Amino acid sequence: MADDTDKESKTEEATEKKLRDAVEKGNVPTSREAPIFASIIAILVVLSFFAKQRVTSLSEKLALFVDHPRGFSLNTPTDAAVLIQAVAMEVGVFILPAILILSLSGLASSILQNAPQIAYERIRPQWSRISPFSGWGRVFGRQGQVEFLKSVFKFFTIAIVSILLLQSEQYKVVNAMFSDPSLVPELILTMAIRLVSAVSIATIVLVAADLLWSRFRWHRDLRMSRQEVKDEFKQMEGDPLVKARLRSLAQDRSRKRMLAAVPRATVVIANPTHYAIALRYNREETSAPLVLAKGLDLVALRIRETAEKHGIPVVEDKALARSMYDHVEVDRMIPPDFYRAVAQILFFIFTRSK
Repeated sequence: MADDTDKESKTEEATEKKLRDAVEKGNVPTSREAPIFASIIAILVVLSFFAKQRVTSLSEKLALFVDHPRGFSLNTPTDAAVLIQAVAMEVGVFILPAILILSLSGLASSILQNAPQIAYERIRPQWSRISPFSGWGRVFGRQGQVEFLKSVFKFFTIAIVSILLLQSEQYKVVNAMFSDPSLVPELILTMAIRLVSAVSIATIVLVAADLLWSRFRWHRDLRMSRQEVKDEFKQMEGDPLVKARLRSLAQDRSRKRMLAAVPRATVVIANPTHYAIALRYNREETSAPLVLAKGLDLVALRIRETAEKHGIPVVEDKALARSMYDHVEVDRMIPPDFYRAVAQILFFIFTRSK
């Protein structure tokens, strides 16, 4: 009951991070039918392009045991070992292409589904893999039911295809046995090719459906609850409360640093209450006035109070203060657009001071 409730709460699609973590741990969508289908195709290739020629060659060489049994020396154990080695070599040459093709088809089916990677999590010992309760859950769960239905489908498909093929070829088999028995192997090979071809065609639908189902089940199993999405967001982006607190602390430090620089200002441009810009101009230091501080409302009042406390001129110019507040940055020189207006103010201040 708790598991059902937990699954019902997982209504959100998995995030990119969770999908990436699942892939890194080796949890990837995999179809069990794809390797089987690839093996069937490999068997079809072997039967179509390698079996007839190699069966003929192997049968001719093994026929020597029947036709010329005295042509092989078996006087010593060494002779027997050499004979066995020769037979094993011929059989190995016969089955080697089939083994290679089957191996390559299996690797290809796995690689085409998912990129190969080393996932140590997959080989880490886990109790759930050997737990009887977990095993019963897998067997009688939804996935076990799906696997059972697939097995039933494959059984009936192969049975029906085999029956239909044997019924259509039964007369040819009987006629070959009574007319020319040497034709039976070739007939059996032809029937095998037809049977494997029919089975591969019949299972294409199953493989396609299993590929889609495996990916759907993978995404469904990785679904997250809203709380999990929020927790992951906090881990990636940081707790919003903590970030807001850090941002507030940074603003406080910046504000204190600005107010500490106001006593070095040459002039403060302000409107009566809302905006204040503290500028410093020294021809030997910079080529244009430098912005030491700027503020709005309460900060603007603090800048004005600090300037008046240290005897720094405060010039009220509503339009200039408002415009400069939007376009200047602290610790940078003013833009050229304000040179003329600020130069007039500085000229007035320097003239009055003389």
